[in-house]
Amino acid sequence: MRHFKSRLPRLAAGLLVVGTLAGVALAAGTQGTQSDPLVTLSYLESVFKPDVVAQAQQKITEREQALAGELAADAQEYAKQLEEKLSQAGAQSAVFTAVSLQNGQTLTLSDGAELLLRTGKVTCVATGDPGLMDLTDGTPRYNGGELTANHLYMAVGEGQGVKASGAATVMVRGKYTVK
Repeated sequence: MRHFKSRLPRLAAGLLVVGTLAGVALAAGTQGTQSDPLVTLSYLESVFKPDVVAQAQQKITEREQALAGELAADAQEYAKQLEEKLSQAGAQSAVFTAVSLQNGQTLTLSDGAELLLRTGKVTCVATGDPGLMDLTDGTPRYNGGELTANHLYMAVGEGQGVKASGAATVMVRGKYTVK
């Protein structure tokens, strides 16, 4: 028995080492199973990250398209409301229209309509004085007065306009007729 007692600490130490090794082996054996796999850096960089980035990009693209559609619809609705309010207030169109005139043609403007001479020569045709107001330099144009290129003019009454002396191009904002 004495012999057994002297070997008892060695036996206990051996059992402890074997138990520890068995525990480590058991713990290592449960890691990386098919139901609970280990994740490696290469998996994260080559598979997981590109997949997440692709999904995020798809969601961003879908949201961007939805927002662009909403923005376009809102802009159209706003433009429609603005045009309605302008027409209710009796305002002229906010857009200039290019009009080409031939020699001798007369362009007649409604009251408040605007005209910008781009090319050619035109003279003021007025039934009253002044016929047109040069908004660029603040001077009036009377019947027969020549208009200056790239100056903005406004009709100060109904029936005021311009007559072309050769081919001319004017930009008009508001109601007009050409004869």
